[in-house]
Amino acid sequence: MLHVKILTDYFFWWEMCRAMDYGIHDHLLSSEQNEVANLKERIYEESKKIWWIALPGIIARVSSFGALIVTQSFIGHISAVDLAAYALVQTLTVRFANGILIGMSSATETLCGQAYGAKQHYMMGIYLQRSWIVNLITCTLLMPLFIFGGAIFRLLGQEPDIASASGYISLWFIPMLYNYVFVLTIQMYLQAQQKNIVVAWISVVQITVHVLLSWLFVSHFNWGIPGAMAALNISSVVVSFSELVYILGGWCPETWTGFSSAAFKDLLPVIKLSVSSGVMVCLELWYNSILVLLAGYMHNAEVAISAFSICLNVNGWEFMLCLGFLGAACVRISNELGRGDAKATKFSIKVLLSTSVVIGVLCSITCLAFGHNLGYLFTNDVTVVKAVSNLSHLLAISVLLNSIYPVLSGVSVGAGLQGTVAVINMCSYYFVGIPIGALLGYVAHLEVEGIWIGMIIGILVQTLSLSYMAFQTDWDLQVRLAAERLQRWSLKSSGTA
Repeated sequence: MLHVKILTDYFFWWEMCRAMDYGIHDHLLSSEQNEVANLKERIYEESKKIWWIALPGIIARVSSFGALIVTQSFIGHISAVDLAAYALVQTLTVRFANGILIGMSSATETLCGQAYGAKQHYMMGIYLQRSWIVNLITCTLLMPLFIFGGAIFRLLGQEPDIASASGYISLWFIPMLYNYVFVLTIQMYLQAQQKNIVVAWISVVQITVHVLLSWLFVSHFNWGIPGAMAALNISSVVVSFSELVYILGGWCPETWTGFSSAAFKDLLPVIKLSVSSGVMVCLELWYNSILVLLAGYMHNAEVAISAFSICLNVNGWEFMLCLGFLGAACVRISNELGRGDAKATKFSIKVLLSTSVVIGVLCSITCLAFGHNLGYLFTNDVTVVKAVSNLSHLLAISVLLNSIYPVLSGVSVGAGLQGTVAVINMCSYYFVGIPIGALLGYVAHLEVEGIWIGMIIGILVQTLSLSYMAFQTDWDLQVRLAAERLQRWSLKSSGTA
């Protein structure tokens, strides 16, 4: 594996430079070489663990996000207004709600990962059921955003025809949002016990079914928007139904022992962790949503929204690769903390981050090479395609940054440090990125480019802050805190589990 060789060379010189001084004795140099001789094997073993978790997660996330992109592509060939409306709903309302649900679900990842590392397998099913309860309530509270979607977009000052179409499309997303409650939590539950290969296979089936149904409903039967959205909802149900069958059918005997009344106990600590997780993740996803909203106030809003959302969706699709590493980071860190191994935790962080950066560089180069024709995947409108092409260099920079901060966020989720990351995200995005983007977009008249430059600056500040936090964290202390958390919560529920 190419990335293993790159990482081996990197860690070799890192360890050598740390231990060597120009006046060191030969026997110390020999000792260091013997120590580094095992480095390749260590990196290879850690990489295998990472990819075993990350690859199925990447396939699942790329397929899930790909379903949204496929729908956008079909709608984009129906009409420009419908494309802008779908882009507005998908990148604003859906991302807003999905951000909350993903964040709330990441508490499942933290708790299940640490429980699995500590071999408290019976608690994982309890944590999953608690997450269902919390997320179903949260999802219901979010429903007014979709029911009154058209009125909300008109209130926000969007163009009347786009706002009207957005309100209709919003209603079609309601079933899929409830579906996310089960899909997200189950995937994190399975990932924590390294059984997410089944999720990858289910996701491949999902995207295949979705493409076929989209073609059938939209291109063959000419059902338009209802056909495109019906295909999206049907393919989403395939995922949740299949995952529930896998769990309830007895394929997780150690971690799922059936429904339990213990799921309704000790909900407050889970809610607290879920809320901090939700704030951490949704602040990231809302960031892009607000920038799309700002684009809607610019001259020729239809083109601005469409071009910006196309770039953000391409960026988001690549971000799904990085979310695979975010999940791997969470599982590896939480597992090692649950086992009580701080040294293994730190080594895993280094391998995760280095691997993700290598992939980010390759994806960034790809965006620069094919940026001029990217827009044709979504629309035949030459004006929109040209606008997308003008943003391709900024897209490449964003893709590169994507390879760093999700891994660092995953490290924080694995350690249960979501609250600290939420503060960093708030400051980086909303006190730095959005104000700078608004100034460059409106005052400096850089339009969409200015908004995106502000976004990049905000992400850069976040990345630097998370990097400092990760390498300054006392991981021995985190091991003790994880042990205390598991002991406290498992003792409360063990009697009724």
